[in-house]
Amino acid sequence: MTAQEILNSTKTKTRKMQLLFELGHTRTEVARMLGTGYGFVQNVYARTYPDRIGRRARAAIARYTPTLFNRKFGIEIECYGVNRQQLIETIRAKGIACNNGSRRGQSNNWKITTDGSISGRRGAAVEVVSPILRGADGLAQLEKVCEALTECRALINKTCGLHVHFDANHLGLKQWKTLFKNYIKGEGTIDSMMPRSRRGNGNRYIKSMINKTGSATGAYGRIERATTLKGMASSLTGRDRYYKLNVESFFRQGSVEFRQHSGTREFSKMKNWILFLHRLVDYSEQGFLMQSGTFEEMGKFMEDNNHDFYHNRIQDLAV
Repeated sequence: MTAQEILNSTKTKTRKMQLLFELGHTRTEVARMLGTGYGFVQNVYARTYPDRIGRRARAAIARYTPTLFNRKFGIEIECYGVNRQQLIETIRAKGIACNNGSRRGQSNNWKITTDGSISGRRGAAVEVVSPILRGADGLAQLEKVCEALTECRALINKTCGLHVHFDANHLGLKQWKTLFKNYIKGEGTIDSMMPRSRRGNGNRYIKSMINKTGSATGAYGRIERATTLKGMASSLTGRDRYYKLNVESFFRQGSVEFRQHSGTREFSKMKNWILFLHRLVDYSEQGFLMQSGTFEEMGKFMEDNNHDFYHNRIQDLAV
């Protein structure tokens, strides 16, 4: 294939880079040809040709070792315009236990509850709440539930959200601090992955992590001074759960909740968001702090397909 044929192909951005490398193009040329950051290209090059890079570069890449996605997680999907009983039966038909339930308490089954924060002109607003899921098996269940939502023609608007929980019982205060700092540092970039209704500090259900301080520096100072997790929550969010990253769920159910994503019934969006957050938490657990919070820097911990997905999504949402 010629360079132009590679660029015009439907292959992932990562695969295009690898093919362009094979043609002899430099990393700088590939970054220019694909319109992407040099850091992303360098990461792909280093993984493709580890024997061609210097010892210092190899050491920098080797510092972070991704953990297999076997994490416990849960998800809450907000939608409207769907008959609750029909949705329950459709999910059950796919071999997944599901029932009507309340918003309180955990369940071993998927459950369909009400949600007063959703505004829809047609049909009742509902929230689809998962049980505790784990890793790839959990994603497989989620995919079937997304199929059921599509078959039942569930509707989404900008008042709907998607909330992801991860088990946080193993996180110490230092790791919590690193996670908060990384989300604050990367918030602007994460905003660019979202529709405008889920950005900045304009949505009262997903306030910015610097809402109380007005700056990342001020937020960092409060994080550093905290001696307990509750103390950090008090100074940073005022013990309010309506933030993009919600620590209050830890005190209720031992999880960290990410509330920023827009509502969707599309499995690909949910999967990529879950995998992005998994790597962000994993990166933070291992003690790594982002310096710039740019998308290129996030390439240090994102897997290739996930990076491609969000690179394209950022471009689409910028239009």
